[in-house]
Amino acid sequence: MPTQNEGLKEGLSQSREIEIEVVGRKSGRSVSIPVWFVAEDNKIELLPVQGSDTQWYKNVLENPAIHIKAGGAEGKFDAVPVADAQAVSSLADKFRAKYGAGDVKKYYSKLDVAVLVKLH
Repeated sequence: MPTQNEGLKEGLSQSREIEIEVVGRKSGRSVSIPVWFVAEDNKIELLPVQGSDTQWYKNVLENPAIHIKAGGAEGKFDAVPVADAQAVSSLADKFRAKYGAGDVKKYYSKLDVAVLVKLH
């Protein structure tokens, strides 16, 4: 029987978009959002579309618990905010390679932060 992570990695490999669920910092309710991602090794990297102004990113700063669903698999993890300009720039390049520079430019208005999720 595959582990939670093996199932999630399989789901990630077959998905262009994942669903994340975070806890609202004001409401305390779970909020689900479809997002683009880059998966490498044992980590998932996320770019909030409005950078540090993105609501789900602000929620992660208050409560790092994040639930990820991809291809029928899911798991709960801790999200790690990343504000290092070089790391965010590197991730933006990965997003451009995966999704196309035009779409990244079209949808991502601010590239000042990222989120790293380490798969256990």
